[in-house]
Amino acid sequence: MLTFRKIATLTGSLLVILVLGSLGFVWLEGWPFFDALYMTVTTLTTVGYGETRPLSPLGRVYNMVLILAGMGLLFYIITSLARVVVEGEIAAALGKRKLLKRIKKLSGHYIICGYGRLGEIIARQLQERSIPLVVVENNLETINYLDKSGYYFVAGDATKEEVLLEAGIERARGLVSVVHSDASNVYIVLTARSLNPNLFIVARGEEVGSRQKLLRAGADKVESPYELGGRKMAHTILRPTVTTLMELAMHEGVEWSMEEVAVGTTSAMIGLPLKDSGIRQQYGLIVVAIKRADGEMLFNPSPAAPVLAGDTLILIGMRKHLEALEETLH
Repeated sequence: MLTFRKIATLTGSLLVILVLGSLGFVWLEGWPFFDALYMTVTTLTTVGYGETRPLSPLGRVYNMVLILAGMGLLFYIITSLARVVVEGEIAAALGKRKLLKRIKKLSGHYIICGYGRLGEIIARQLQERSIPLVVVENNLETINYLDKSGYYFVAGDATKEEVLLEAGIERARGLVSVVHSDASNVYIVLTARSLNPNLFIVARGEEVGSRQKLLRAGADKVESPYELGGRKMAHTILRPTVTTLMELAMHEGVEWSMEEVAVGTTSAMIGLPLKDSGIRQQYGLIVVAIKRADGEMLFNPSPAAPVLAGDTLILIGMRKHLEALEETLH
């Protein structure tokens, strides 16, 4: 915005000089404005084509004053305009270089391909949980917005390998592809999977048959915004209390939440049954389910179910207690 104001101010000053200089010839010599403007431009730029029309002695005196007073000011304005433009380009280049250096330091982050309505919501949710992320977007207007938003981003086509590499896909933990075209999402998933076989990939799929294509391309999960929205509205009608409870559990503004916590390989709880782990007694948390490392899901596990390395515990309770347990399990 500051650069735009400088350019506008300098351009306005240039126009004022040209107009005032031309009006002097109109007033003193009675010339048409266009002839006077032409004379002013050729005079101030020192082109030296000669007088457009014969000048009176007073007109020649005015022309000399115009040269001495206006020529230096004109070149100052022109060089200032050039400097502002060049400095703006240099600043933009340096800003991009600095951003890419920061992205290169990221590890275990998420890449969001497409910053539409879905991408914006996903980015906001991750940011609220202090999870590092990089947005990949090729729309110029959206890129300008991202430049001011504080998000790390890469400007380019997410279907291209070099763009995903700039986003740090080799070091990333996961990727979310939510561009508007299912075909582009398939290509992004294929490219991402080839660059990082261990990446967790979630993709948007809307057209009939796109789900299977995305899964075959390498997506771990495929979601349809319309299906999810319709399912949620149906649940709101059929199970309004359950829906309200789940919304509260996922909302950032309340003190309690439903979370998943991974069990590390060095946790002191490994091998202990749930009843002896202290999860309920010490932390006041409810274990809703346990996902074993092999994918087996235990819903409402018994108190005798052991905690194993690689488990993922799905818990409900106060956020501060969930955070404390997460540190213990890691």
